[in-house]
Amino acid sequence: MEHAVRFHQTGGPEVLRWEDVDVGSPGPGEALVQHVAVGLNFADAYFRSGLYPVQLPSGIGVEAAGVVKAVGEGVTNVAPGDRVTYTGFLDTLGAYCTERILRAAPLIRLPDGISYETAAAMTMRGLTSAYLMRRIWPLKAGDSILLHAAAGGVGLIVSQWAKLLGLMVIGTVSTDAKGDIARAHGCDHIIHSGREDVARRVRELTGEAGVSVVYDGIGKDTFAGSLGSLKRRGLLVCLGTASGPVPPLDLTQLAAKGSVFVTRPALADYIADPAEKRELAGELFGHVAAGRIRIEIHQRYRLEDAAQAHRDLEARRTTGSSIFVV
Repeated sequence: MEHAVRFHQTGGPEVLRWEDVDVGSPGPGEALVQHVAVGLNFADAYFRSGLYPVQLPSGIGVEAAGVVKAVGEGVTNVAPGDRVTYTGFLDTLGAYCTERILRAAPLIRLPDGISYETAAAMTMRGLTSAYLMRRIWPLKAGDSILLHAAAGGVGLIVSQWAKLLGLMVIGTVSTDAKGDIARAHGCDHIIHSGREDVARRVRELTGEAGVSVVYDGIGKDTFAGSLGSLKRRGLLVCLGTASGPVPPLDLTQLAAKGSVFVTRPALADYIADPAEKRELAGELFGHVAAGRIRIEIHQRYRLEDAAQAHRDLEARRTTGSSIFVV
């Protein structure tokens, strides 16, 4: 019997249940995948809490890596025996499981040089970093960026990628230990968000100019400081809401801050085109396989310990990437 983590009501980590499941056989356009490692992402907590509404009962998790065991009629992008990884949103929801059937379209073949654990730790974070670095703004060598949660999974990848592009990286962290980790992965300057005025410190570090782009996955607690850190006509990228949703925005603030831009992107819109997805994944896999970008897995859990993993995640006790080992 296979197993999955599911929830029958929204709420805190305690609503997650470890259940027996009957997987069955793949239908047309589907694949049966045996998981080896499963990714843990902050978006998982949004599904569990009800911030992202789903029909209940529901599985949880959107990212995993494993082996294709069987495919249904019409599937041509993968075959039985292929090593694969995937990420998505509602189309891949239910990844916290030992084995599952899902649409074959999101599956990405893994290069030989990338392990299942590395893939589960980086597919969502890595593709997110790829579009942030390569699609969302015309970054050029010498530009400066502000990166919140610089010691987190996305933060560590973005920092390394930014240095490959010749950018100056200012990272925010909540502890000295996280600051050390962020520096080791490319941050030029560290700001301690709990005890420093972020916008003021950014101005000092940039000669009062501000940064070209702010990458903010924290939300409510950092939004005002992020806006105040931008240079004229800079971009604030709102990646997530770890501290809560951002407050309503009076658009005149954008003019007052220097005709700045704000965007709330979703990974799904940057990998919807199969050709663009292959290009971003190819660049990501190439950097990782060559050692130019290191994927740091700092927490490993069992799937049946999903509730504890969520507690650690929401308490900001994690750094780098977290995975479930199946």
